[in-house]
Amino acid sequence: MDYTILIGGEAGQGLQTVGAALARVLSRQGYHVFTHQDYMSRIRGGHNFYQIRVSEKPLCASTDQIHILVALDRDTIIIHQDALLEHGIILHDPQAAAEEFSGDRFMATPFVRLAEESGGGKIMANSVAIGAVLGLFGLSPEIMREVLADFLSKKNEEILNQNLLAVKAGHDHSRRHCTRLQHFAVRQSAGKKLMLINGTQAVAAGALMSGCKFYAAYPMTPSTGIMVYLAGKSAEFNIVVEQAEDEISAINMALGASYAGVRAMTGTSGGGFALMTEGLSRAGMTETPLVIMEGQRPGPATGLPTRTEQGDLSFVIHGGHGEFPRVVLTPGSPEQAFFAANKAFDLAEKYQIPVFILTDQYLADTEWTYEGLDPEKLIYEDYRLRGGSLRGLAEYKRYAFTDSGISPLAVPGDSTHLVVVDSDEHDEEGHIIEDAATRVKMVHKRLFAKRAGLRAEIALPVWHGDQEARMVLLGFGSTLGVMREVVDELAGSSPIAMLHFSEVYPFPALEEHGLLDRLRKAEQTICIENNATGQFERLLRAETGFCCTGRINRYDGRPFTLESLVQQVRAQMARM
Repeated sequence: MDYTILIGGEAGQGLQTVGAALARVLSRQGYHVFTHQDYMSRIRGGHNFYQIRVSEKPLCASTDQIHILVALDRDTIIIHQDALLEHGIILHDPQAAAEEFSGDRFMATPFVRLAEESGGGKIMANSVAIGAVLGLFGLSPEIMREVLADFLSKKNEEILNQNLLAVKAGHDHSRRHCTRLQHFAVRQSAGKKLMLINGTQAVAAGALMSGCKFYAAYPMTPSTGIMVYLAGKSAEFNIVVEQAEDEISAINMALGASYAGVRAMTGTSGGGFALMTEGLSRAGMTETPLVIMEGQRPGPATGLPTRTEQGDLSFVIHGGHGEFPRVVLTPGSPEQAFFAANKAFDLAEKYQIPVFILTDQYLADTEWTYEGLDPEKLIYEDYRLRGGSLRGLAEYKRYAFTDSGISPLAVPGDSTHLVVVDSDEHDEEGHIIEDAATRVKMVHKRLFAKRAGLRAEIALPVWHGDQEARMVLLGFGSTLGVMREVVDELAGSSPIAMLHFSEVYPFPALEEHGLLDRLRKAEQTICIENNATGQFERLLRAETGFCCTGRINRYDGRPFTLESLVQQVRAQMARM
């Protein structure tokens, strides 16, 4: 069992509601689900779609081929019908499509009429569409009750029941009229409910559970969801969430909150991060802990605001003026994103540095299923001097020279000690200096002395596949899932493996466990990136001297899909 459902239509038609509801009901039945969205930068109109892949086994990539196409308008049929598999089906409302489509693969499903006949208004046409898909799978419409109750929690019982009747109408219509039901029967899942979570929710939840108490940002796709999530939890968890007037204010507000003694974070995309670079350097000079979530999208300038790309890696690693340490984490799944947020707060406070969580639009929106995320793996340690531990010190030097480069970090106003920071070069007490000797010692303290500790914190990349692979795929961030499925798909053709990097700066020590030797022994090493110039490949070469034999780049604003990447990798294999 491995089906792909695509719901397409214009912005404003509610296709996200249909997709989200179907994804949730299927995951709560114990099926594994993977979703991704493709939408235009407009409130209404244009062509958008929501794609759901469902299986009895874990999924981590999108496919090009479609089994069920739910067309809420005519354009969806025209654009996607060629991707329909041989026994696939297209559900469409002839009235909405303004055209009669005939043939075995078309099943006219009058969403609006069925909604009205079931006792609801045309606004419940989306519930009919949900029921129609459940009918194809042979799943009871009653399983929608819990999900609809969540979606309609602010509505009365009558509205819930009307929607359930609309779901049943769609379900019954499919059972009566579909001539291909035998191709969509699913086995009743014996699994328990699965968690369905996307990258945005994972980062935000990870921040919440890591003690984040202040978040400031200016809305910018695809980072805005972090602010929305945390704002929704602000009263319950005592978090201050500030929508700043711009990204300059956002990063400086977060720095102020961190200086005041709380865990603070900001978020943006590439264009917003451009405005944050002076504040970033300020964090570097003042050694103020800060977590920055940078959600990539295609640039330059406004680029494609709702599409995906991995084009900001070099910018994030090298952004800012002057030289100071930073960490860049590049999670490839919601699970990795959840724990990356936790690690980001821990490293930021432990080493008193800025730490980046580098994601992209694809990871932000894609939903994965899990049995759960283990909170026992979370780290929380308060590295700041507070209360008695601060008041008991005979003296306090904010930038005291230490072997590790880490100086005492006190909370201002918590003792009689003077707690001061300065964005000019400074001495151990934090006062401005201009002499060369102190400057050299301070650069050594905050930059070189911290390097060994930071490098030891960076996790090794994950190797998946044949231990003696002739071909190795390399990538970072959101290419994790699709690379993994490609390796599994091609495992029978040739010895193949992947090496995925979820933490890229400081660069992990590939010499450990012989990873660099494995790469050197492989006949082909192919770097997979969602950018035009191979930014990760350049970083790998700069840090290790290793050069990949080839690359596969995609930079049209869309993510890699399973079939297309398999095809490109096969073409590379043919050259071995």
